[in-house]
Amino acid sequence: MKPGGATNRETGIRRRSFLGSIASAAWVVGCIDLAPRYRRSPPPVPPNFPAGGVYPAAPASELAAPAWRDFFSDPKLLRLIDLALRENRDLRAAAAQITQARARYQVQRAALFPNVTAQAGASFLSEPNSVAAGTSTLAGSFNERLYSLTGGVASYELDLFGKVRDLTRAARDQYLATKAGRDALQITLVASIANQYLTLSADQALIVVAEETLASGEDSVAVTRQRFNSGIDDELALSQAETIVQQARYQIERLRTQFAQDRDALDLLVGATVSDDLIPGADIHDVAVLEQLPQAVRSTVLLTRPDVIQAEDQLRATNADIGAARAAFFPSIVLTGSGGVESLALANLFRGSSGTWSFDPSISQTIFDAGALRGNLLLAKAQRDQALAQYEKAVQAAFRDVADALAVRGTIDRQLDAQQRLVAANQTAERIARARYESGSDTYLNWLITQRSLFVAQQSLVSVELLRVQNLVSLYAALGGGLDTAA
Repeated sequence: MKPGGATNRETGIRRRSFLGSIASAAWVVGCIDLAPRYRRSPPPVPPNFPAGGVYPAAPASELAAPAWRDFFSDPKLLRLIDLALRENRDLRAAAAQITQARARYQVQRAALFPNVTAQAGASFLSEPNSVAAGTSTLAGSFNERLYSLTGGVASYELDLFGKVRDLTRAARDQYLATKAGRDALQITLVASIANQYLTLSADQALIVVAEETLASGEDSVAVTRQRFNSGIDDELALSQAETIVQQARYQIERLRTQFAQDRDALDLLVGATVSDDLIPGADIHDVAVLEQLPQAVRSTVLLTRPDVIQAEDQLRATNADIGAARAAFFPSIVLTGSGGVESLALANLFRGSSGTWSFDPSISQTIFDAGALRGNLLLAKAQRDQALAQYEKAVQAAFRDVADALAVRGTIDRQLDAQQRLVAANQTAERIARARYESGSDTYLNWLITQRSLFVAQQSLVSVELLRVQNLVSLYAALGGGLDTAA
């Protein structure tokens, strides 16, 4: 045995024992979690949505809204939505935000593990012997070559009190919140495209109503002019007949402008120019949507809405930030170490006698910071309280979305029936008034009044029909519909 061999072996044993103790302490103490235990607070809304009165009366259920491919049946609308999911710039920006959040989570998670580096090097030195020896009497030069290969861990912090884990958890929850935010954006986009598509169909239906009114008005002008030329009516009646024509002409041009603007809005939503073959026709009934939605659901279904999930993930992130702020009060232990080989000759670099190592642990504890740590903890708690309030408000807003849609659904069929009857009554009144005018038993003014009333009633009927189908879309989106897990 070489002299000093036992001493070196004992040193190695003591070193491994010390490192093992540190690792054991890190494992045991690292189980400490200073973050508050997260518990989902009860939803600040009633357990069931309102029923009866203006609301539909139906048993409560927890049926999930179908995917948009199953809810919408119009092939043109399905193609538009599919195109928008590829081209919409807001969705693209949201996808980039998800990538950023995932990268931040990956960077933060890397702090849980040591950063191991390796380095190889060589140095060459040549200097006069007189300089190397410190005397001016020696001639020649002194040459030295040094080869080294080292690997080590630089500034690895032992996460004894969970600070790094809590920061990693917060980054993960923010990443999940960003993903949920993208899903919420998709639901809004799908509903917006459907509503804009329906609006275009209603615009064309209103144009048809105005064109029919114009044709009817021109017919009444012809009748009145004939009676005027025969001396039966005066110029006042002829002027009154012209008013309904000009009113219809004005409405046609205004509606054409509105249609063009609504089409521009659809282009913006889709993110591309919508071709003519994807524009709906004037019959709003052809834009079919699934009507078999649950009329009333338990409010717990709101917890699956992406915007509510996003708010809860953000709440979880702030909860983890409290743990990180608490852990900052405790000591920080940082390990730095390296090991490798070093030799004056490259051929001897990997021989047993060329090994080198260093181990430099350090511990630090804040003694005085003028209240900065306590301020950070108070800030983290206040941010958690704010996130909790925002989460509860998101649940309440979701509840109102569904309740408002149900309120419309509970009365919209009766509204539509009443408006259809009103149109029928105005059509009868207009027909009778015309017959009475043409027979000379009534003035043109009464016929004009019925014409205007019919025009307004027909326009209102289109608006109610639009409201009915848009209400189905709104209820569908409010229940969390608009995603497609199979896509």
